[in-house]
Amino acid sequence: MNLPRYRRLQPAFYRLQAARCTACRQVHFPSRTRCLGCGSASMEPVRLSGQGRVLSFARMLHAARGFQDSVGSLTALIELREGVRLVAQLTDVEPDGIGIGQEVEMVLRRLRSDAEQGLIVYGYKFRPVLKRQAGAQAQS
Repeated sequence: MNLPRYRRLQPAFYRLQAARCTACRQVHFPSRTRCLGCGSASMEPVRLSGQGRVLSFARMLHAARGFQDSVGSLTALIELREGVRLVAQLTDVEPDGIGIGQEVEMVLRRLRSDAEQGLIVYGYKFRPVLKRQAGAQAQS
């Protein structure tokens, strides 16, 4: 990944920033300059919640170039609260610890490194929602 492209994608990678059409209110992730629903060019940035549920998942047995460290990892189709669907790697979970419909949350993690350019790429992954302790719930 080249540095200019990585910098351009940082809002999506770090904050799950999407675009919402001001005309029909449809949300697009990744961001677009024109709405796929109504064709309007009037878009506004919106930060997604990072909360969602697993629709499907698979274990990665072969990795794309540059992602060899990902072999054996879990990848899931996730539907966020806003209705947006995305594919993301799961983290902090064993294969038998994930299920369809399970609630997940976004976390920021290392995706890969590019030794040639000296770049470490961080981005979103998802993990099962951590159970709050009884004391933390009482304070909320």
